[in-house]
Amino acid sequence: MAEKIRIKKGFDIPLAGMPSSIVTDDRLTSLFAISPDDFPGPVWKAVVKPEETVNAGDPLLVDKATGKVRLVSPVAGRVKEVHRGERRHIEYVSVSKDGDPQPVNFGNNMKGNEAKEAILASGLWAMMRQRPFDIVPDPEVAPRDIFVTAFDSAPLAGELLSDSLAKWLEAGLETLASLTAGKVYLGIKAGSNISSKAAEVYEFEGPHPAGNVGTQIAAIKPVNKGETVWTLDAVTAAKIGKLVKTGEADLTTTVALTGPDVKDPHLISTFVGASIDSLIKDALVKEEGVRIISGNVLTGTRVRKDGFLRFPYRQITVIDEGDDADEFMGWASVNPGKFSVKRSFPAFLRGFSKPFHFDARIKGGHRAMILSGEYDKVFPFDIYPEFLLKAIMAKDIDKMEKLGIYEVAPEDFALPEFVDTSKIELQKTVRDGLDYLRKELS
Repeated sequence: MAEKIRIKKGFDIPLAGMPSSIVTDDRLTSLFAISPDDFPGPVWKAVVKPEETVNAGDPLLVDKATGKVRLVSPVAGRVKEVHRGERRHIEYVSVSKDGDPQPVNFGNNMKGNEAKEAILASGLWAMMRQRPFDIVPDPEVAPRDIFVTAFDSAPLAGELLSDSLAKWLEAGLETLASLTAGKVYLGIKAGSNISSKAAEVYEFEGPHPAGNVGTQIAAIKPVNKGETVWTLDAVTAAKIGKLVKTGEADLTTTVALTGPDVKDPHLISTFVGASIDSLIKDALVKEEGVRIISGNVLTGTRVRKDGFLRFPYRQITVIDEGDDADEFMGWASVNPGKFSVKRSFPAFLRGFSKPFHFDARIKGGHRAMILSGEYDKVFPFDIYPEFLLKAIMAKDIDKMEKLGIYEVAPEDFALPEFVDTSKIELQKTVRDGLDYLRKELS
């Protein structure tokens, strides 16, 4: 029987626009793209050129250091563009779908090193993350343990595992278990009927971030200095199971189209990296004055209509930009529809069971960090977040290590950033701190 863990610190943001269980096929998308910025750690180089023909599963980018970790084409077609920004930095590689896919087959019933090489070549390796540093795992470093989360507690997130993928989860967990001398831990939502013989199963209940793998690591077995663990979601684990059993790299995804500015929030079946324009076509309440986020409102990436679905490829959220808002008395308004986590506004009287229509306004100005303890209320780690953030800002490596830098990733600070009175970009601060620490220790 799975051990149950209750997360008490956190908060479920009552955002309007929860998706229904209806799934539609996206047959209009003809353009897809992979952005190397979504996969921190390796230095990526393009191995294709515009107009080159590729099959589904062919590499588009590889890491310069080893050449083993790959980012692959989700569809068969022609490479449309290797888009570069400043200093020739690759921003994305786009592929125009053309004809029926002829996916690469990596073999079947693979085990051991053969399975590892297939995961690397199929692009699924890049879907995992390593702690410390929250980067794509180094294939030469064996992890202490591997942590898999089977649910997403972020605002408006849908179910992770479909029935078609769930049957491959156990095979994926068995493969992951062969890649570590330690254990594989599977975090599931309380009440789920997921079980496993290859992994130790823990049930989590409580508000967001209960579904974050970082929260689960902190509750089960925290990361110490000198240790390395790998993390991934159950979708990736199931796709690994399907790969090693059938040789097929599953590059499909189910995207939850969510948010208060979506007419009919629902699920869309497509491929990773799909163009945003086709996914939201005729689906928005209004075409102008909206912010499109690839991901959830806490950790997602802002994209344009002509942009592409970004990793982890499973959600689009659309909210008001808020640039045309005209409220009586502004921030001092006593409108019960104005949300606040504090009892500064009448909204707490109506409760948070009824969803709110949030917009993208910050509703405040940047100021110095206030040691008020507000982060602690939504931060379920045995860490002092304010002091860790100040150590990161000061680039004090000794203090960063003592205060728990090796345990955290930017997403762990998404809720503290949401409730932050000072409006500081906490996730960016943590990302910069992890990158600085990795550079100094390499």
